[in-house]
Amino acid sequence: MNEWLTAREIAAEQLPDMPATESAVIRLAGRSGWDGTSKARKRQGRGGATEYHFSLLPTLAQVAYQQKHMVVERPAAPAKPAPDASLSARAQLERDARLAVVAAFEKFSRGLKLGYATRTQVFTDKYNTAALTVEPWVREIVPEISKRSLARWQSQKKANSLGHDPAQARKGTGVLDTANEGKVKAFMLAAIAAQPHLSAEAVRTQCRYEFGDTLNVVSKGIETTIPMPPVRTFQHALKGLKASHKVELIKLTNPDQYRSHLAPAGVGMLRHVTEPNQLWQIDASPVDALCTDGRHSVYGCIDIATRRTIWMLSRTPRASAVALLIRKAILAWGVPDRVKTDNGSDFVARDTQRLFASLGIEAETSDAYSPQQKGHIERAIRTMQHDLAPLLPGFVGHSVADRKAIENRKAFSQRLGETEAETFGVSLTGPQLQKHIDDWAATIYQHRPHAGLNGQTPFASALASARPARMVDERALDLLLMPVAGSDGQRVVTKLGIRIDYHHYLTPNVLPGTPVFVRQDPNDAGVAYVFAQDGAEFLETATCAELAGIHPASLVKAAKEIRAELLDERTRDIKADMKRLAKGPSLIERALEVKTRDIPNVIPLPRREEQHSTAQIEAAIAAKAERINPSKPLTPEAAAAHRRLIEEMRAEEEAELTASTEAILEQRMAEVAAERTAHLPENVVKLPETSLERYRRALAYQARMKAGELSAADAMWLGGYVTSAEFKAQSAIHEDFGDAYLS
Repeated sequence: MNEWLTAREIAAEQLPDMPATESAVIRLAGRSGWDGTSKARKRQGRGGATEYHFSLLPTLAQVAYQQKHMVVERPAAPAKPAPDASLSARAQLERDARLAVVAAFEKFSRGLKLGYATRTQVFTDKYNTAALTVEPWVREIVPEISKRSLARWQSQKKANSLGHDPAQARKGTGVLDTANEGKVKAFMLAAIAAQPHLSAEAVRTQCRYEFGDTLNVVSKGIETTIPMPPVRTFQHALKGLKASHKVELIKLTNPDQYRSHLAPAGVGMLRHVTEPNQLWQIDASPVDALCTDGRHSVYGCIDIATRRTIWMLSRTPRASAVALLIRKAILAWGVPDRVKTDNGSDFVARDTQRLFASLGIEAETSDAYSPQQKGHIERAIRTMQHDLAPLLPGFVGHSVADRKAIENRKAFSQRLGETEAETFGVSLTGPQLQKHIDDWAATIYQHRPHAGLNGQTPFASALASARPARMVDERALDLLLMPVAGSDGQRVVTKLGIRIDYHHYLTPNVLPGTPVFVRQDPNDAGVAYVFAQDGAEFLETATCAELAGIHPASLVKAAKEIRAELLDERTRDIKADMKRLAKGPSLIERALEVKTRDIPNVIPLPRREEQHSTAQIEAAIAAKAERINPSKPLTPEAAAAHRRLIEEMRAEEEAELTASTEAILEQRMAEVAAERTAHLPENVVKLPETSLERYRRALAYQARMKAGELSAADAMWLGGYVTSAEFKAQSAIHEDFGDAYLS
């Protein structure tokens, strides 16, 4: 509705209480003072006449003008309520219709010099009598209004609660929802979760068994008993339960579908992987297309940082296919830091793990039955299957339903007797399919913008990285991919060599008893490559005469010559040492000499002894004495002479021991004195040892005694010196002045 009108336009409207000519309208405006108000303005553009706001018109003229031109419709820019996920589509439509009516009333009231009650009465009358132009969808939802409804809607607009859905208001209040305190509803959910194919009749029968033929419901605060509702009621209730509890029912009845489509999933979990070859993911899946030799499995490898892919076909899932995929990817991209796989037997096989270890690749496996932990390769395989497979002859669909739909392109009578290849139009061989997959990855996928790369292509992402690729020599890589002999490749060399599948391979440079790791050459059965047990060192090439086409006697003769030369070289130094050992002292003499050096340099002091005697010992002594000198017992005088002689002999022995000890001490003292003055020139007078020097020497001897390094002579001197008055005096001074006294 146009709210600004010129005098000519006002006259043309032929409104009540208004002049019918332009000049008369201009005179009315002059008399009423319209030109001096804010509701009069010069029209912009051609003509430049004065235009007036319609609210300057008399009340009756305003009502007539709005009745003629107002349209009740959705406001051009309504105040948008805060998003409310709880509003149904019906409630949102109801809200928009009421907003349109309220907006039209506010526009109708603008400028009218009438009270609120009068404006409300006039607007509702005009609306209900179809005097106002109303959009059909608004009229369908709000066919008529009352003054009370209009006032209520204005209040609800301020509270943002205009939306209303009668069905939502009644939701959860049905008989089966509230019966038996909600136990009937819970039982129905359990029944369709346990058996989703139960019909409404079957569910009603189970409810009759569980709750009887009547139900208890509460209506307006009063509990009543009603008969079991009919099947139609159960149909409506089950439809609502399946819609409102869709996620819960899918989780209980189809866990795989829940995990794939409804379970919470993170985005950007590997954003820390930013460099090529930092992390690869590999997986396998049957191709959704048949070949002339059957259905193949495709092994895929994706570089997480760049989203590049490498593919390898295999007739059956096996570890060798994984090895070939890794070889192909390494030759194209370089060696990765880490590779993540699932727990398939081909990925956790010893050959696969050994290959990863040999290349220095960290292998990581996802948890069992957790494909979401390597979702990038799962998504890449799905992209390949849905993007490429439908273009191939022999496409069989992505599911059983797809396969059936493809089969149904021909009538049953046409398919009868046909082979699978004829039904699906199979024409590709395995190598041809491999070429198509490689071409698709290099031509289409690699140059397609990827959402995970912010719209960049995998090709451009790989080129943008400055990280150098770690490459491996192709021949060395081929050697690491060679199959190992049975028993995980572990063998022990014998005099006959290495045994592999009932054949013996001679190893002249590896001695019998050596544990080794063996790889077989797939192109030459007569050759095997021998490595150290951990595979980190190449030892030699083993040869089987009968498989290599060599005369056995000639091979054995050559092996013996090589072995003899090897042993001669290794035993040459050993033989020389054996001859030198035979010429010297005997082994026992060498052992006694070494053990003698190990005996501590200590002279034991005389130990106190006492005679031990028993009746048997005394009898034995008497018998021996009687045998040696069977004379009569000595007289007292003779016994006294014997005792005197014994005492003299003991005194003589003690004197000899004392003299020997004193001689040792004197000799040691002379050595000490010589050592003390050895550094002095000959023209310098050698002064005797002072008391402080003797004290220092005693302290040094005590330290050596604690270490077990003191000789017997020094120990005897120390034992006598520490009991002297000089030592005690020096100790007292040392204690008073500390270690400074010794300097």
